[in-house]
Amino acid sequence: MMPPPPRSSTTLYSQQQQEAQDDFVVEEEATEANMMTTTKTRAKTPLSEIVEAFEELAKSLNSRRIRNSDKGAGGELRLDAFSKTCSLVSVLFSCLGLAFRFAESEYVAKVHDLVEASKEYNTLHTILDLDVANGTVRTSGSHSRNLRRVRQGLDLIRALFEQFLSTNDYSLREAATTAYSQVCAPYHTWAVRTAVYAGMYTLPTRDQLLLNLNETEHSAEKNMRRYMNATLPVIEYIDKLYISRNIRLDW
Repeated sequence: MMPPPPRSSTTLYSQQQQEAQDDFVVEEEATEANMMTTTKTRAKTPLSEIVEAFEELAKSLNSRRIRNSDKGAGGELRLDAFSKTCSLVSVLFSCLGLAFRFAESEYVAKVHDLVEASKEYNTLHTILDLDVANGTVRTSGSHSRNLRRVRQGLDLIRALFEQFLSTNDYSLREAATTAYSQVCAPYHTWAVRTAVYAGMYTLPTRDQLLLNLNETEHSAEKNMRRYMNATLPVIEYIDKLYISRNIRLDW
């Protein structure tokens, strides 16, 4: 049997060129896959997950908006969806360290109560109406009181982010002190306020907070603003539930 005729230099060059092109395509696809994986990994931070959940909650309020109703900001908000979303926020308190440990423990306990209540009651206004009927709105341990405290927790984080983003020179301690003074201090005893203000000196630095949140300066600013925008309609909705029932908010 005669050996096959030798390939011409042109044919050999074309084959080598095609192989090199195929290798480049494979390498390029692998690079793109790695970039997509990295992007997805970066996108899934605790703060971004919280933001996405509250944006969905705010969207549900807008989609069920009822005019001229005591449900004000958007129809009846389901208690299970609300409590599940709020449970995600506890990680933000833990990222702030010992200074906000008091807020974390109280917040987690109150959210847990609402999670349990959601197994029996469908909406936020249902638990509020029940406590109004029983005269237990402000009673310690009531669902309405716990809802009020959870709302303050959401607003505390919102105010902290607002102060944090007001200037690059603003320390986390200054931002947290201002936020606490605005949102929670008016309703706390002197002993609690004193302990909280003393604990502010243990807060992490701005860079440490970003590291704890797994965020960059740019991504943190974006997600913090998203949180502020998404939680505000939820906070306003809860306030209107109380106000429409002639319940003051100074407690």
